Amino acid sequence: QVHLVESGGGLVQAGDSLRLSCAASGRNISTLAAGWFRQAPGKGRVFVAGLNWDGTTTTYSDSVKGRFTISGDNAKNTVYLEMTNLGVEDTAVYYCTVDRALGPLVRGYGAYWGQGTQVAVSS
Repeated sequence: QVHLVESGGGLVQAGDSLRLSCAASGRNISTLAAGWFRQAPGKGRVFVAGLNWDGTTTTYSDSVKGRFTISGDNAKNTVYLEMTNLGVEDTAVYYCTVDRALGPLVRGYGAYWGQGTQVAVSS
């Protein structure tokens, strides 16, 4: 019932910044929890960042804390992931996900997922 489309990925150099967007349709995303996961080549999908608008809380993995910021725009029904100080280790396909609560979402049980956007960081 929720369609998610990620955009904003691309090829960047180490140390650069990039902002990913996740546009939602079918439901007001401000009533839900939203987050980002990523999957590096040959690796499993791991949690990156989460947002609960109702509780105005955010959660980050240790690997991105202090470098990445998750935010949302109610008017555009869109969630963003602002990434700074990018390194080669950040190269991955980034996926947007939403669910009714932040707890299950962080554990990988998001009800809805986008198709992903590729981020490639060169040294």
